[in-house]
Amino acid sequence: MRYLFSLFFILTALCNANAQLVTISNQKLNTDSIRKAFDNGPYFTLFKDNYFTAGTSTNSTPSRTNSDVKFQISISQRLTKSTLPFNTYMFLMYTQKCMWNVFQESMPMRDLNFNPGIGFSRLIIVKDRLVGKATLLFEHESNGRDGDDSRSWNRITFGANIFVDPNFMIHGKVWIPIIDGQNNRDILQYCGIYQTGMTITSKDKRFGFSVILVKRQGWNLNCNTILEFNYRLFKKENQYLFVQYYNGYGENLLDYNQFHSRIRAGIVIKPQFFSDY
Repeated sequence: MRYLFSLFFILTALCNANAQLVTISNQKLNTDSIRKAFDNGPYFTLFKDNYFTAGTSTNSTPSRTNSDVKFQISISQRLTKSTLPFNTYMFLMYTQKCMWNVFQESMPMRDLNFNPGIGFSRLIIVKDRLVGKATLLFEHESNGRDGDDSRSWNRITFGANIFVDPNFMIHGKVWIPIIDGQNNRDILQYCGIYQTGMTITSKDKRFGFSVILVKRQGWNLNCNTILEFNYRLFKKENQYLFVQYYNGYGENLLDYNQFHSRIRAGIVIKPQFFSDY
């Protein structure tokens, strides 16, 4: 636990270092100035939301077996400036998600999901204003187990985050799957074939709400749904009280084909500009 809290404070410091991008997005600079400011920014940053939450099932009586802790750590390392073809930059990313049964005896970590990747991103600049980014990413995801509990797959993903205005962002991602796990051949039926969503924040950036829909394979309207609400604790910090509701399949790899409806609350550290999903 001491290690987790130490890492959490380190991630907070990293996130605060990215405030420059927020300033860039709200200024009308020329395109070259925006790219230069980005290239001079930090190389090591947060990638997805970093959170620590605890909660229980919403469709059955809470118990030791259906209540747990869920936390996620996600970082990225930019490898180049945005000087590659088409003004792209190259980066590495790593996300780790854990389902932790802290309410059971010996507190076992039920499943750990490892998600490294390498990709290229391009800033989207419209009329000398930074409004988003587009990303091409090759990523691997597995739970590091062997035998019957082994789960793994690879994806080539194409995604984009677009700010419609400073308080409203839409995002989407579609992927080409490369399924190498012998025990999760049907993973697209549960973990989906594409996702979309939106994020809304208040003008003072104290409140935020997001919806993420992951379309499962098939022609019917079957989606994994994630609803999130966050409240900034302090105006000059990037730590938020966080509530997440998950409804569907694929919340973790070990139980990817099992339905879960769970609500959890805790603390989240969000990247200052782009939360990747």
